[in-house]
Amino acid sequence: MYDGYRCPVLRRLLTVRWLGALLLAALVAVACYHLGWWQYHRHEAKVERNALIEAHYTAEPVPVDDVLTSSPVPSSARWTRVEASGEYVAGPLYVRGRPAQGTVGYEVLWVLRPDDGGGDVVVDRGWVAQDASGADVLPQVPPAPTGGVSVVGWVHPTEAPRSSISENGSLASISLEQVTEATGLAPLEGYVQLESETLPDGSTPPRPDPLGEPEESLGPHLAYAYQWWFTMPVGFLLVAFGVRREERLAHPEKYPPKEKRTRIWDEEDE
Repeated sequence: MYDGYRCPVLRRLLTVRWLGALLLAALVAVACYHLGWWQYHRHEAKVERNALIEAHYTAEPVPVDDVLTSSPVPSSARWTRVEASGEYVAGPLYVRGRPAQGTVGYEVLWVLRPDDGGGDVVVDRGWVAQDASGADVLPQVPPAPTGGVSVVGWVHPTEAPRSSISENGSLASISLEQVTEATGLAPLEGYVQLESETLPDGSTPPRPDPLGEPEESLGPHLAYAYQWWFTMPVGFLLVAFGVRREERLAHPEKYPPKEKRTRIWDEEDE
């Protein structure tokens, strides 16, 4: 029976140098395993997001107070299409650093007070480009209508505050804390991305540029996950080839080079 432990290649493998290389290969494999799952979970999150968009984006709107409450908006309620009638009581609030149309500008918020008294609602009425005078000057936007208005839009959870309100009054994010600080009001959790507004006479008031449709690309995350997983054995293969090569170079008498085969076209050249 062949004694595998006494095999020269295995004896060379069981040296400190190559055991260290094996340990490094194992660590790389573990890292690739977890990185693969990280990318796979990102893929799953986008699949879940797309399912929510498909289920909610064009659905019949439901009353806004069926979704927005004093509790944070659950992820399953994102993109729910809602409707409300009421009056704007505060705004505009500018949220800086929002990209659209190939540049950076502001999303513009107003606070709507619904007629049913269910609680104030933050409404994102759209996007406006940065003023030509610079970031210190807030751009002009079409004013929100006075009096009654009916709105339809999509629900989103509010964002975490990233920094303080700037000197020009712009907010760093659509956060409930900063809206409350800027207006003195206490709106419900979450906000509504405006789809449409209708006045009592059926007309549509002017507004900032509507935000674009939601992104539904799955991206390369699933491919990246498989790439990380397929990379897991590479370190071990490199160690195996390295040990074998080192053994052959250390004992050339045991491992003579293979005879070079003469190809037909080489004979013709002679």
